Amino acid sequence: MSRRPVRHVLLDADGVVQQSTTLGGEIDTLTSLLGEGTTDWLTRTFPPDGPVLRGGANVVPLLAEALLANGSDADAQRVYDDLWLTMQVSSESLAVARALRASGVGVHLATNQDRGRAAYMKTELGYDEVFDSSFYSSDVGWAKPSAEFFTHVVDQLGADPDEVLFVDDSQANVDGARAAGLHAERWEIAEGIESLRALLSTYGLTTTNPLADDAGHVRE
Repeated sequence: MSRRPVRHVLLDADGVVQQSTTLGGEIDTLTSLLGEGTTDWLTRTFPPDGPVLRGGANVVPLLAEALLANGSDADAQRVYDDLWLTMQVSSESLAVARALRASGVGVHLATNQDRGRAAYMKTELGYDEVFDSSFYSSDVGWAKPSAEFFTHVVDQLGADPDEVLFVDDSQANVDGARAAGLHAERWEIAEGIESLRALLSTYGLTTTNPLADDAGHVRE
């Protein structure tokens, strides 16, 4: 039985389209501010089924409470800006996204983000110009890897699940997408862009835009 063509590609943000510029130093910085309870605080604050990623709570007030409880006088908003809003966009991943769109495939962002980070990504990183649409968990009201998140996305796209391919660096999210009927593959920036191109080619997807320069920008 032949596989139906993929009409839409969903790309995760962190690890696929962007990555932290502090290379893991956020945990060390947070630990210096919040002490030994840092890991527990992160676990409590960012579960996929919790209010932060589902848009029902903001990080900064919760961070302010944690800082105060640990006797720190650090400004919560500044800590948030320094640690949560420090990401480097992968020009290679965006070039692949542009090439896919040029080939006629819908390309969309599908990411777990709190409200503040989602707002920053929308206004500062220019993703609205790259993607046909974006699905932030804090807007959707559900977070990956829940079936509800993927069902919402597929419904919004007006597609059948098996017409959608999802790429994420988390195997749990990949498994969640597959359980919802989507095609899904694990990939992360560290594996190199050619491995992503090869992965997409197995679905018959073109990732070379003859009208684009090396950065993926279409020539006039």
